[in-house]
Amino acid sequence: MKPWIKWGVAAVALAVFGALVARSLIARKAEQAQFARPPAAQAFDLAAADVLSVQPVELVRTVPVSGGLKAVDSAIVKARVAAVVQELTVREGDTVRLGQLLGRLDATEYTWRLRQAEQQAAAAKAQLDLAERTLSNNRALVDQGFISKNALDTSVISAEGARASLLSAQATAEVARKSLRDAEIRAPLGGIVSQRFVQPGERVALDARLLEIVDLSRIELEAAVSPEDVGSVRVGGKARLQVDGLSQPVPAKVARINPSTQSGTRAVTVYLALDVQPGLRQGLFARGVIESERREALAIPEFAVRIEQARPYVFVVADGRIAQREVTLGARGDASFDGVREQAVEVTRGLAPGDMLLRGRVGNLRDGTRVRLAAASPPAAASSPGAGTAPAAPMPAASATH
Repeated sequence: MKPWIKWGVAAVALAVFGALVARSLIARKAEQAQFARPPAAQAFDLAAADVLSVQPVELVRTVPVSGGLKAVDSAIVKARVAAVVQELTVREGDTVRLGQLLGRLDATEYTWRLRQAEQQAAAAKAQLDLAERTLSNNRALVDQGFISKNALDTSVISAEGARASLLSAQATAEVARKSLRDAEIRAPLGGIVSQRFVQPGERVALDARLLEIVDLSRIELEAAVSPEDVGSVRVGGKARLQVDGLSQPVPAKVARINPSTQSGTRAVTVYLALDVQPGLRQGLFARGVIESERREALAIPEFAVRIEQARPYVFVVADGRIAQREVTLGARGDASFDGVREQAVEVTRGLAPGDMLLRGRVGNLRDGTRVRLAAASPPAAASSPGAGTAPAAPMPAASATH
């Protein structure tokens, strides 16, 4: 066979193979395109809870706060004398009263010091009595001319010295008596023992920490507020706090505002007084908001706003299709939607009252996607387990990305 014939057969075979491969690729792309987009007639079902009619609502502007709880009144009980801990009758969790005897320090040394001071005071008292009798006698002798005026002056000085010695000895006795009383450990306030730092038998120095007592009748939250937000916070303002370990929010109000800023952050410390709750403890972490303003505004749930593009936007349902609309946002706060309080944001441009807003829980549908709104069930039917109305079919999670 001639060479040109061989080359011709190979070229024809290669052309046929290429045509088959191209045809296979075209068929596969057509199949993928068929599964990648829904048919033109398909519409996604939306439940009544998936949309919200945009209406003016009462927007409560808030300032976020967080921090640790702290008792307004607490005290560290310290040793007022250096001694050995003889007795300590309370432990963590015990309730104590103001002035209650909590323990004792070894007071042997201070007892003997008091006795010594009292004996010295008694001796000084005897010296004063002798000096005063001598002075009285010398005055009578001066009047009769038996002694000189100088001798009388000496008696006066001796009596004054004896009196000063007595006062000094009495003061020393009082100091010793106070040291003896200081050996008793008493509660400086009523509350609950939160820490016990020593045990009986330990020798403690002056001002050593013995116990910590916390009064839980008044609890505050110390929160740092930014300089931009502190201007809208007022003493007496209401607040809602979520405390770790408590299922229900705890009401609070602004009790005080620190007149100085924190060094470094320039934040201002705000003190919030909490209503008394059984589960409140010092040190628990709390987070919440302070109400700064209430006014009517066109607001929507914050989770309905999408921010993955250059400008924030929302999805609305118009003429049976999903429509994307850019919005201009305003103040943020809390508002009630369908009886549920949620984080909300004001919309100053892009929406009008009556627009059907797509909530954020539905997913990211495409602009122009056809949807079908399910009819809202009557309240009685919704609450009756035997209601005949079938709920709308939920939207498949995978179709939200098609």
